Amino acid sequence: MKKFSTAVCIFALAVPLGALAAAADSNANCRFLDAAPDQHAVVRGDTLWGISGKFLQHPWCWPQVWDMNREQIRNPHWIYPGQIVYLDRVAGRLRLAQPVGSDTNGANVRLAPQIRSRQLDAEAIAAIPSGAIEPFLSQPLIVEPAQLQGTPRIVATQEGRVYLGKNDKAYIRGDLADGTTFQVFRPAKPLTDPDSKAILGYEAMYLGDVTLERSAAAADEAHTFIVTRSKEEMGVGDRLLPTPPVPIMNYVPHVPASPVGARVISVYGGVSHAGSNQIVAINRGSADGIDVGTALELYRFGRIVPDPTDDKKPVKLPDQRYGSLFVFRVFEQVSYGLIMQVTDSVQVGDVARSPE
Repeated sequence: MKKFSTAVCIFALAVPLGALAAAADSNANCRFLDAAPDQHAVVRGDTLWGISGKFLQHPWCWPQVWDMNREQIRNPHWIYPGQIVYLDRVAGRLRLAQPVGSDTNGANVRLAPQIRSRQLDAEAIAAIPSGAIEPFLSQPLIVEPAQLQGTPRIVATQEGRVYLGKNDKAYIRGDLADGTTFQVFRPAKPLTDPDSKAILGYEAMYLGDVTLERSAAAADEAHTFIVTRSKEEMGVGDRLLPTPPVPIMNYVPHVPASPVGARVISVYGGVSHAGSNQIVAINRGSADGIDVGTALELYRFGRIVPDPTDDKKPVKLPDQRYGSLFVFRVFEQVSYGLIMQVTDSVQVGDVARSPE
């Protein structure tokens, strides 16, 4: 993810950092854990989601208990290793403070307001584990059936290679439109809605990146490319799309504006099960009110069992909540989410719905 170098003032305050948000005790979803600690010292590798999970039953509630308004929490670069997060139990808030001294015997740390200027660089902690989704931010995961038709394609591999890996040569035919760096995709597979059976879109498999080494000298000659990144094996017939700029995104978790009920339709990579920090697709998108940062809860359908007390008539058991999903990329009918804390594996067909 792109790093910023613009210097700004970071206010490390032991008083409210912005306009009041709704108190945690006014929202059942934002209750503090009974065993929540009094404070947490921020260390490298922490995320806002992870820190909030030490205090809250539902970590996606963190914007509501930081005493910050929506504009302030859009910028995740406001908390650094060495700062202290502490729980104000009276106000039902999390506060951010900087240790600036101790008493004469060194036993107590005094928390006080402090203003300091910092560079917005890699030192600031992220809102979520952004490294898990960065590779997916610029990949057109959902494409139209004809979108890859007519794009440059691999027509031959380096001699002796069936499939290509990093540093291998690929021979490409097609109009490069003056481009020099491309992403390689395998023709798309359909994503089907498990309820309506309608095709919602086509997911193209990202294989890696290639860079132009030598342009074709004649119309009937192939261009020569070098594989600079290999995620999956690529070969003859795979298609190229220009490498787009990586978007700059801030990830503010929030519940959908209106209730959403979705199903998991794909685990990225073609497997059937997934765990924390893996990517899944759901059958809801911008047309259904989903946007970047939408937080959903993951459920498994309750089993149908015979009721032994009522002539063995079938009865459905309640759906079981087992984790959270954080949406980071949205298309019209399909969205991609990062699996957060889960107590079970995520499977195609599972439910992802608005927090209750």
